[in-house]
Amino acid sequence: MSSVLYDAQGPRAKRRNILYTVLFVLAAAAVLWWVYDGLAEKHQLDWIKWKPFFTSPQPWETFIWPGFQNTIKAAFFALIIALPLGALFGIGRLSDHRWVRVPGGVVVEFFRAIPVLLLMVIANQAYSEYTELEPDTRLLYAVVTGLVLYNASVLAEIVRAGIQTLPRGQTDAAKAIGMRKGQTMVFVLLPQAVTAMLPAIVSQLVVIVKDTALGGAVLSFPELLAAVRPMSANYGSNTIACFTIVAVIYLALNYTLTSFASWLERRLRRGKKSTGAVLGTGPGGDLETIDAPALNTDDGRAV
Repeated sequence: MSSVLYDAQGPRAKRRNILYTVLFVLAAAAVLWWVYDGLAEKHQLDWIKWKPFFTSPQPWETFIWPGFQNTIKAAFFALIIALPLGALFGIGRLSDHRWVRVPGGVVVEFFRAIPVLLLMVIANQAYSEYTELEPDTRLLYAVVTGLVLYNASVLAEIVRAGIQTLPRGQTDAAKAIGMRKGQTMVFVLLPQAVTAMLPAIVSQLVVIVKDTALGGAVLSFPELLAAVRPMSANYGSNTIACFTIVAVIYLALNYTLTSFASWLERRLRRGKKSTGAVLGTGPGGDLETIDAPALNTDDGRAV
């Protein structure tokens, strides 16, 4: 049986695919066994190295929880600053005015081309030279500054691309009912583009969360990953166990973010499909919603 996209597999193709599957499973099992045997030989899987995380709250309260708080704090501040900046520059790059479009494009391309780690180092040096901030506060500011400058430029491109994917008819229809450019952007284009941009925005949020670890690796910012070194030294050089626990926390955090984004995207799409309202103009030219009548097909279905 064939489909529109591909022909159905014959007996030889099925046997070949089964063989490839078996070989892949055996290779994966061999790699896993090699990793397990190496860790066991180095005594990294001994219960004494994992015991502190399951029997005592001390490693969580002393190392993991403070680092987790700093990670969330840096990511939160970076997001709430970078998101409006990115939207502003993204909209600016779509401006009809050259004096707005060109500088915005230069800023976006400049900071998007510089590694976020270098931006953090430069920001830390600038804060150290020209401010009298406390060390912990200075490191937080440096990490947030680097994340904001880089991710705002990336988000600007996401916003610009999301708006440009909308049909040209949306803008034409808004002009036809007398909406100005600002009204068209705020009330017509951006609300529709948000749904399309949401997966990319959440992906960038995940990147922000992970990039906070760069501040810990280079600037000694006390975030989650930076807690591994003192925690490992305090509990008998259980480096593998510490990295594993931190990796699981990152996985859980990022999975929660992506799951929430998927739920929100589905909810937004359902809301747009279920609405039967269209935009019209009321007395005085103000926008108002008008219930759109349902159209019935010959078989009685509403469209």
